[in-house]
Amino acid sequence: MLSPSLAQEIAADTSAVIGFNVLITDAEGMVIGSGDSSRVGSFHEASVEVVRTQEPATHNASQAQQLRGVRPGVTLPLVTGGRAVGTVGITGTPAQVRRFGLLVKRQTEILLRESVMLRSRLLAERASEKLLADIASYDPQVVEGEFLMFRAAELGFDLRMQRAAVAIEVTVPHTAARSRSARTQDMALVRSELLRTVREVFADPQDIVATTAPGWIGILHRLPAQQPTASLVGACRRVTDVIAAQDGLSARAGIGEPAASVGGLHDSYQDACDALRLGARLTGGSSVHVITDLRVHQLLAAAGQPARSRLLALTTADLRAQADWPALRDTITAWCESGFNLVRASAALHIHRNTVIYRMNKIEQITGRPLREHRTTMALYLACLSDQLAGGGDEGS
Repeated sequence: MLSPSLAQEIAADTSAVIGFNVLITDAEGMVIGSGDSSRVGSFHEASVEVVRTQEPATHNASQAQQLRGVRPGVTLPLVTGGRAVGTVGITGTPAQVRRFGLLVKRQTEILLRESVMLRSRLLAERASEKLLADIASYDPQVVEGEFLMFRAAELGFDLRMQRAAVAIEVTVPHTAARSRSARTQDMALVRSELLRTVREVFADPQDIVATTAPGWIGILHRLPAQQPTASLVGACRRVTDVIAAQDGLSARAGIGEPAASVGGLHDSYQDACDALRLGARLTGGSSVHVITDLRVHQLLAAAGQPARSRLLALTTADLRAQADWPALRDTITAWCESGFNLVRASAALHIHRNTVIYRMNKIEQITGRPLREHRTTMALYLACLSDQLAGGGDEGS
């Protein structure tokens, strides 16, 4: 619990402050830190009894001569969790150094507790990172889901609870003045701050929050029984807004489907990553993308670029030759996603219904097919989505 590096740092700094040599031992009486570095590694016999009794001891010159490795001064136990883990000694005549004893002991114990808490927090973070990584790459042919549920339970997480996965990507904008290594260093510096920001929003003890890669944070958010998806979207938007308010950073989030099993959480996390990836390739400035809104895009992406390109070329060749192709494409998309309803389509496009009618007539004239024939329209719709995935016409209408 008391590492030699920490002990040496405390002993050296404290010795410089009080003007007397400070010596720190482990529970076996071995010196692991001292303002006089020549004493490190030696045996301090008086510490053995101090650790056993957890009571301080003082030694004058004659008493110190009778003990191995001991000089005049005071030796006090370092106690944490009710157990003595070592001692701290101050060299000098007892009358001189006794007044520093309690102060040095308390300060050392505080630093020791902080070190233990930091180490525990880092271990917990690494365990959460490993758990999330294993769920993200879960393969039932390689590892049993029950094993991951057991590991999660050891960390205090019940994977049988309903959760939804969230993937957050944080980026530092690329500029000519900043190299890739500099941006990577920036992300390393803000990593702990980003985790703190995310955990302030996703503060449920059952929320699993961990970094998954440089600039990426994964969350398995416990869904309360009555929590709608809109509430989770709002939480993600708060996180991305807070991160975006920090100088030079931007953030986006993807949300997967609810799940209550290891396999389901694996799928949910993959969906969240797909939502993040697909959302970045589509028009619009939203920072939060939900997989339920992108299922057709996900299916098209899985079909592969050659199949999408062929559909696009065979279905929309004449339309894409038009100067206002992006506007025509958006009209087809809005018409389908509005349930083939003129009023809802015009509202989605933020244009007058007569403009929608004009565009639809133009599309019908060019293609020679009525947009109210749903089979034809759905083929056009899929082609338009394929164009969006390819980044075509992103300048918009």
